[in-house]
Amino acid sequence: MFEQLGLIGCGLMGSSFALALKRAGLVRRVVGYSKSSGTTERARSMGVIDAGASTASMAALGSDIVLLAIPVSATEATFEAIRPCIGAATLVMDVGSTKRDVVEAACRALQDQVGAFVACHPITGKEVSGVEHADVNLYQGKQVILTPIETTLHAQLQQATDIWTALGCQVIQMSPQAHDAAYAAVSHLPHLIAFAFMNGIKSQARGQDFMALAGPGFRDFTRIAASNPEVWRDILLANREELLAQSKIFQQCLLALEAQISGGTAEALESGIRQASETRATWRVPSHNFPK
Repeated sequence: MFEQLGLIGCGLMGSSFALALKRAGLVRRVVGYSKSSGTTERARSMGVIDAGASTASMAALGSDIVLLAIPVSATEATFEAIRPCIGAATLVMDVGSTKRDVVEAACRALQDQVGAFVACHPITGKEVSGVEHADVNLYQGKQVILTPIETTLHAQLQQATDIWTALGCQVIQMSPQAHDAAYAAVSHLPHLIAFAFMNGIKSQARGQDFMALAGPGFRDFTRIAASNPEVWRDILLANREELLAQSKIFQQCLLALEAQISGGTAEALESGIRQASETRATWRVPSHNFPK
């Protein structure tokens, strides 16, 4: 059991982690910090945290486990702030959706303390954000990607693995680079497409009329377009190289289908649709065949 969790970011992901850790009996006390004092107070009143902190460093002070649940653009400054509070046995984790930039920020800011940091990406979330949406079951049965580097301490890596496993997660390890390449394809590009699609509908004079007629397919396809703008701005910019490479592949496939429709080549069009349909029909989650 950990004596104290220093929770930096009391939004959906961080608050859900704190609740899950408490339910599992893995922590005695949670001290939380959010940029908004109102959010910190709301987390305290909801029982997510036991005490609020006025700064990130105050949340980390005296904590034997620290979780960063913040926009990835704030990661480096936060590491710099908490570095003096990290001891030899402290475990530091994050829940960011990009990993190469986070690991590089940790190396720069934490310096000789970087071994205490284990970069994590839980494959879960909601299209809504905020502590009011905290869910103790958010991580249950989900995958969590750990991306350790050469300097990651074995003890901290084992602790991180044990924690996520105890919360009911399936833990996978891979390199930060392999992670970012994979999630550009299966997460970041779908969000980009959903954002562009919704903007395209809204830009039309009759867009609202069209949406009034939409059904379950529209709802399912566009669900992720309602995601947090600040969070996704940072993710898309942080993983821009891998994302733009995936976007080009998508554009090529879209242009090929458009050409088949324009040319009336029904057989080729059906073949392309069948290929997509069969690929989706045979997809199963989770898959552990990730490159290292």
